[in-house]
Amino acid sequence: VPDWTIVIPVKGTASAKSRLGGSAELALAIALDTVAAAHEVAPVIVVTPNAEPFEGLGAVVVADPGSGLNDAISAGIAATGGSHVAVLLGDVPAMQPAELVAALAAAGRHPLSFVADADGDGTVLIAALAAVDHAPAFGPDSRARHLAAGYVELDIPASSGLRRDVDTPGQLAALAGRLGPRTTSSSVDA
Repeated sequence: VPDWTIVIPVKGTASAKSRLGGSAELALAIALDTVAAAHEVAPVIVVTPNAEPFEGLGAVVVADPGSGLNDAISAGIAATGGSHVAVLLGDVPAMQPAELVAALAAAGRHPLSFVADADGDGTVLIAALAAVDHAPAFGPDSRARHLAAGYVELDIPASSGLRRDVDTPGQLAALAGRLGPRTTSSSVDA
């Protein structure tokens, strides 16, 4: 997708995906599959304390400032130096590149837009045609907070891998057969 840069924050600590009950390796595999799929679509900036595995995928890495998710996202946005910036959470291992392409094409019609998670309370992606307009509001009830901040909700099917973030073992199990290769391998090993 021309002109877009995708920022992906990745916690990169032992406590990442603690609700999932999996290992740090599983959390990393989920993030790597997300980054690999996004990188097929547009340049990716990963904000993380764990640079090496993401550089190996061709992503640019920005050091996580360590002061929370929205600050990490802001650091990534600042590093883009451009317009058309999407922020994608790093826990959508079933996302297919074509699903992200469709979302970014729809996002191109709005100054600010977002994609809600399949549960409808959270957010998996925010997009801005001008990076300086971003107002990241991830966390509890982020869908409502992004709406309040002026982001337009994009109509993406709930079945899309883009909307299927993974926080629990049930969410992971529900995506069996659709997961990226690293997540599939790590979840079998877990």
